[in-house]
This record gives sequence, C-alpha cells and structure tokens, in this order.
Amino acid sequence: MYRKTMTGILAAGLVFSFHGVMAQGPGTTSNAQSDSAFDNKIIKKINSDNMYNTVAKLSLQPREAGTEGELVGVNYIKSQFEQYGYETELQPFPIYEAVRDNVSGYLEVNGQLFNPYVFSGSHSAEVTGQVIYVRKALAGTVPDAVKGKIALIERGDITFVEKIQNVLNKGAIGVIMYNNSGSSNAFGQATYGQNIPAVAITKAEGLALVEKITNEPLNATIKVAGSGVVEKTSYNVIAKMKPNKNKDNGQVVMIGAHHDSVHNGPGANDDASGVSAVLELARVMANMPTDTELRFVTFGAEEKGLLGSYHYASTLSNDEADRIVAHFQMDMVGSKDAGANHPAGGLIMYTIDGKKNLVTDLGAAAGARTAASEILTYGKLGRSDHQPFHELGIPAALFIHSPLEPWYHSPADTIDKIDKNKLQEAAEIVGASVYQIARPDTPALQNARVAPGPVQYDFEDRPVQ
Repeated sequence: MYRKTMTGILAAGLVFSFHGVMAQGPGTTSNAQSDSAFDNKIIKKINSDNMYNTVAKLSLQPREAGTEGELVGVNYIKSQFEQYGYETELQPFPIYEAVRDNVSGYLEVNGQLFNPYVFSGSHSAEVTGQVIYVRKALAGTVPDAVKGKIALIERGDITFVEKIQNVLNKGAIGVIMYNNSGSSNAFGQATYGQNIPAVAITKAEGLALVEKITNEPLNATIKVAGSGVVEKTSYNVIAKMKPNKNKDNGQVVMIGAHHDSVHNGPGANDDASGVSAVLELARVMANMPTDTELRFVTFGAEEKGLLGSYHYASTLSNDEADRIVAHFQMDMVGSKDAGANHPAGGLIMYTIDGKKNLVTDLGAAAGARTAASEILTYGKLGRSDHQPFHELGIPAALFIHSPLEPWYHSPADTIDKIDKNKLQEAAEIVGASVYQIARPDTPALQNARVAPGPVQYDFEDRPVQ
C-alpha cells in the first residue's frame, strides 16, 4: 500500500513540491499565468447565487440526523447530483439515540429508598434480585455469580457502556453504579441492545452499600420508565464521475461536506454552506475533462460524532482508500460573522495533525491565485469529517471560517447570516485545488507548464471558538 505524502511523488506520478519559499526561476511567471488560465475554467462558472439558493432551500427546516428533515435534504442533494449527470447513491447507516420521555427511576435496597439518576439510554424495565458487587466490572473480572442478579459497579477506568456490556454478557439483570468522586449521581450512558435497567447513585451511597454487602445479603428493586435507545437511519449521499477510460489514472479526489444540522437548528452555515459549495463544484466540473475520478460526498450524522464519515470510511477497501489522493472538507464556509478580522475572511485550512499535506499545499497556492488573493494559513483541528480520511492515510484538510460566529449551533444559524462573497471565495479555492489534481494534463511536475505556483504559507494556532 503506497503512502500518500506531502512532497514528492504520489500515486501514478502525481508530484507537487512547493513547501516554503522556492527560488524564482525560469518559467515561474508563465506557470502562474498558466495556472490562472486553467483556474478560470472553473472559477468563471462558479455562481454564488446558486450556492445561496441552495443554502436557503436546505435551511428551511432543521436536518437533524435520523429525522424527516434530514431525508428531505438528502433527497434534494441526490436529485441535484443526478441532474448534473453523476452516478449517485444513498448510503444508509444506523444511528442510536437515547430517549428520555418523562423519565423516572426507582431504587430500593433492603428497604432503603434512593433517588437514583437514570442512565441516558437505559432500558425501561422493573427488576428485583440479589445485589452482587463487581468492583469496576473490568473485562475478565466479572464473576459468573452475577447471572440473574443486579450488579453493583464502581465508576472509572472504562466507559459506562463497556461496564454494562461486561455484566450483561455474564447474565446480569440490572445495574447500580456509584460515582468515584464528588457528590453527584448524574452520570451514565447505555447503548442500543443493552436491555437491562441502569441507574446511578453517589459515591457515599455506593460505598455504604459496599460496606453493607460484606456483612449481609442485599436485595434490590430497580424500576426505570420513559428511557431507552431507539435505532434511526441517517444517510451519506455519494456522487461519482469517472474520467474518460483512455485517460483514467486510477486516482480519486474527494470533496465533502455534512448535510445534517443540530437539533432545532436550520443549519444555514453549519453546514448547508458547505453542501452548497459541494453541489456547485459538482455542477461546474460535471463536463470538465479529467483523468481522475471526482467523488462528491455529503455526510450524515456529523453532529452526532462524525458517524457518517466514519461509516463511509469503514466501507472503503484498502485498494480504494489507496486510490484516494486527497479529501477536501468544507464545513461552515459562508457566515458573514465568522473569521473575525483574519485575512481571506478568516478562511483557514485545518489538518488533524497540524502538518502540511497535499490538500493544504494546493489550497494555499489556489488562494493566492483566485478571488481571495490571499495565501491561506493552516492549523490543527479535528471535529469534522476530514478526520476518518486522515486516519486512513489520505491527505485531508478542513476548510472553514474561524473563529466561528456567535450563533454557532443555535436556531439563529439562518440564511440572513450568509455572505455570498465568502461562499464564492471558498468554492473558488477548493475548485481550483481539485482541478489541479483532476485535469488531464497532470501529473503536474515541478517545472511543467501547469505546475502550481510556489507559495509560502504558515502554521497558525487559531482557536475555532
């Protein structure tokens, strides 16, 4: 499996080498002019009104993952890709959501009543049985004697879900977990399929039960109502455009955004703006000659923990992951109130490890050539869908205006906060970068007529919030 590197020869001979300042040698000016000429094939066709209208349409209602609002957005995105002639598919995947509907919990141990906290996602049920102390319920330490009984567990070392699963695997019928610090009992998380009630108590209450259980048998009743985990479906939308068979170099370049929003948030900037740029670049590039597969993806359930992009990445074979030479992620690229007073409207490129790669190289060079006329900086940040691709060894970066706007993740993330100029600049930079890879006269060797212009771009430790 080849490793995609920032400098030097990539798969099929794709070469870029312009970290730092490069000497101005013969042909530098003509290279820049040549790049601009090729950029214009993309840039002149990008229409910020199209993107603004897409944001307006998608932000008419929240698009929380697993809801009807997401499905409405997904079907619209799919229809647009298909209209542009792309091979398009919906990729469904399950997500699990805790339900707390008038939740209540009851715990009684040897006649003593407690006021327990019900684990988020706990199964609703009533059970009665002997209490068995299993310490932290670490793997390999849970005794067989817990079968048919209620497990008393100390918090710590491993996740709540793992603790529940370890006792459930041994046949436990319920969980009482006590805190390992402080005086709170408000903690705990169960997951789909863990069909036993689970409640939490304070550290002092738990230690008192541990002391009692050494002297006398304990019997408990746990009752949980109004809680549980439901399975829902979210979607990725995948659009592919194969190059001409006679020119196909086997490489893939990806452009992504996430289409879901937070609960009750219209998500105009987060991330209908990114989706609008993805769709506009798909439109512009639909009939462009390429020797590289163009793959546009909008991910679901990003707001639930990057679930869509991780699911998509998990479906890639080693061979297919190796063929992906770059992933460009656009998240929140349209807010007029983001970016503070930073150059390029605050647009920055974040990588997972804070290091330059092919995507940031191309983005920095494109920023100097396109409407922004600014060389972008780069920084270090996860929290978006570039992460699973980085973990596969694929050069990936997040394009975002940073710091974020005051109404991030709120119902005020609406269309009136969107700046067409910011949409235009972000799409131009990413579009010019992508086409530098995909156009058929690449691999672009360092001294070739179509080589990217040399630029110096710097690391910036810029907080996103």
